[in-house]
Amino acid sequence: MDHERIAVLAHEKFPDRAKTALGVLRYGDQEVCAVLDRDSAGDRVADHVADVSDAPIVSSFAEAHDAAEGDLDALYIGIAPIGGGFDESWRADVEAAVEAGCDVVSGLHYFLNEDEDLAALAAEHGVDLIDVRRPDDDLSVATGASGDVDADVVLTVGTDCSVGKMTASLEIVAAARKRGIDAAFVPTGQTGIMIAGWGNPIDRVVSDFTAGAVEEMLVAVGDDHDLLVVEGQGSIVHPAYSAVTCGILHGSMADGLVLCHAAGREVVHGYESFDLPPLADYVDLYEDLAAPVRETAVVAGALNTKDVSDDAAAAEAVTEFGDAVGVPAADPVRDGAERIVDGIVDAGVGGR
Repeated sequence: MDHERIAVLAHEKFPDRAKTALGVLRYGDQEVCAVLDRDSAGDRVADHVADVSDAPIVSSFAEAHDAAEGDLDALYIGIAPIGGGFDESWRADVEAAVEAGCDVVSGLHYFLNEDEDLAALAAEHGVDLIDVRRPDDDLSVATGASGDVDADVVLTVGTDCSVGKMTASLEIVAAARKRGIDAAFVPTGQTGIMIAGWGNPIDRVVSDFTAGAVEEMLVAVGDDHDLLVVEGQGSIVHPAYSAVTCGILHGSMADGLVLCHAAGREVVHGYESFDLPPLADYVDLYEDLAAPVRETAVVAGALNTKDVSDDAAAAEAVTEFGDAVGVPAADPVRDGAERIVDGIVDAGVGGR
């Protein structure tokens, strides 16, 4: 994907329930010219989120097109709801984008290319509908080749879904590069793929091929870098997503794990009848599950403190988290990821 100027659709979800929109705003190379959100139209991104690129928030694609003075390459769907469905209230904006000559990039499980009306409209206007969650057709089972790549491999793992594994991965890569380590990000989810422009959408891959899809990516880039940071998904205790988590864990054959958690999270997000285990238990859970395929260890922790307003309280939460799991820890957004990289390097990971 080589789009330079984009609008991002996040109707009724920006910012707290629009992970994809925030990820693209914070880490994407694209210039976000407008965010579509009917509920916050008239505001600016900076009114809601302080540490990302600013842009106007508008109610429709037509307004986004006007705000960009007609110079837009694509509309990105910046919402990834549970189940990945397409909300029919978005259709008018998607159609307007296509009619304006813009590509539409979607991370939904609902494939735009299989929507007959949208596909016909896109063909008529000569634009692309890009379904980033559509896996490659030639994926297969893992062979164990991840263990043979030249790069060291770090995998971000979570206590739950939506705790910041992608954010931690990208911040670790940035901090490692500042330290002179040749690090690269390996995306496994729709937002990471939109940001990086490549990757395998692991939660859409046939179960038998999940580990193989991770392995394919590591083999493709593993001899070109010293450190690969693989974006984790879900959690090993998640009642719905644990299979994806296990597939990535075994497929990556990681040399080190970074445990990610959201401050104050006590139950599974979206499945509140399920309590999260004690933090220290996750270390054994992940290390023991990985061991039959590859011995590894939790070497650092990343705590998401976005819901903690006071800096002192956030710092205390990070300290308590690090103590609970027994590794160096930081909030990679609030504090930077240097301490996390310290843990990675001190464990002997980060380039052979």
